[in-house]
Parts: sequence; structure tokens; C-alpha cells
Amino acid sequence: MFIFIPPSEGKAVPTDDERLSAGSLVLPELAETRRSLVKSLARLSAGPADKALSVLGLTEGQRGELEHNRRLTTAPTGPAAHVYSGVLYDALDLPGLRDRNEAAYRRAQESVLVFSALWGVVRPEDRIPYYRCSAGVKLPGVGSVTAVWKAALNGPLEDLVGERLVVDLRSSAYAGLWRGRTQARAVTVRVLHEREVGGLVKRTVVSHFNKATKGRIVRALLLDGAEPKTAEEFADVLRDLGFTVERAGPGAVDVIVTEL
Repeated sequence: MFIFIPPSEGKAVPTDDERLSAGSLVLPELAETRRSLVKSLARLSAGPADKALSVLGLTEGQRGELEHNRRLTTAPTGPAAHVYSGVLYDALDLPGLRDRNEAAYRRAQESVLVFSALWGVVRPEDRIPYYRCSAGVKLPGVGSVTAVWKAALNGPLEDLVGERLVVDLRSSAYAGLWRGRTQARAVTVRVLHEREVGGLVKRTVVSHFNKATKGRIVRALLLDGAEPKTAEEFADVLRDLGFTVERAGPGAVDVIVTEL
């Protein structure tokens, strides 16, 4: 089983001495694509700030992000599990998992892939610097990063995944980076917040519930060690782990939550 998750906008700034090595990340055959994107992002961020902020979708108060992008190749790096933060990553707590359950953390390194506009995909232990670049950005001389990765990831990721089930927890922006043939063997998860409003039960998608629940799902799967091979088996595993699950069509499940 592979588990696909999105990155986070919020990140921790690494302090280790080790620098970026694009060829050391998972799927080293993507190193040249990564270098090209890093070079374009650094050049953009070193140019006129107003243009860079506009291209990257940042505000005037986020000018400091450009400084990080300028020195991507010389900045300290850290494991992706430590760099990415935010609601999903707080609930998943990979650093804590590493300290408390070595076997579960090994499973994370083997099965969890974080999708990224700059790196394509990374494993939890892959070392990356702090950066700011989201899916949907169009970099000068490169174009849409989504289109770049859609082409570059197609074969290598298809080969890596093989026949294993993909549990796809990516947000829609990052789902566009790769839609391989193995998507026929994938299961997508939607989190619905159920509450009573005016005497009626309503279900809605709420970002905070969605991210926190997906983080808990990944953590529970890693601790359990189950290896479902179909969407039906995956739904059964989640039920056994205490989640309220409903099938939402072929290759899709809904997880219903009433509180965090």
C-alpha cells in the first residue's frame, strides 16, 4: 500500500548543515527536473519582488519567503517529516512516531509519499530545505509546475507503485500532479463533518476536520500495519480502526466525523 498526502503551506526551517541533493530524493531519475524548478524559482525570487510575490500568490507581508527561495541550494535541509507542519502533519506526528514506534515509522518511509510542487514526491526521510511554491504556480522558463510533474512523474511513479493499492489523501491541487494508470487501483477519501442544524443532520467538508482526520487516518494505518489491496478492504480496515466509513462509489470512501 502507498499513501499519498499533500504538503503543507506551513513549514519548519531546518538547521542541519546538510545541503540539498536532488538526486538523493526518492525517484532520483527526477533530479534534473527538480534542479530546473529550483533554478527557476530561485531566479524568480531574486528578481523584482512584486513580480515574484504575484507569481507565487504571496502577499506583501510574505516577502521573507522570497529570501528562502533565493538560497535553496545552500540552505540547511531536514527530513520532510520535520519540515512539513500544519494540521495534517500535527495529527500524523511523524517525528513522534519515529521516537515511539520504529516499525510504524519504517512503514511510513516505505509507503508515504508527500506530493510537492517543487520536488514532485518525497519520502518522510528525504532531506529538503524550507521553500515556498504551490501547485498551480507558473514559473518563468518552465511553465506550470503541475504540467511539469504530470509529465515527469508518469512513468517513474507508475513503476514505483506497481500493483499496490494507493490510498489517495491529496488535496485537489496536488492530485493534478499525477493521475497514472494505477489510479484504477486507488481509493480516495473524503472527510465529512456531520452536525445537526435546526433539527436537520447536515454533512459538510470542513478544511480543519478534513486535514486533522486524514492525519489520524495515516497514523492509524501505519501503527496497524494493515496492507489492504482493494478499496473494499481499505474501508473494512478503517472501520476496524474505529472510523465511521461509508462507500461513496467505486474507489471512494467517506469518513464521517462529528468532532475533532
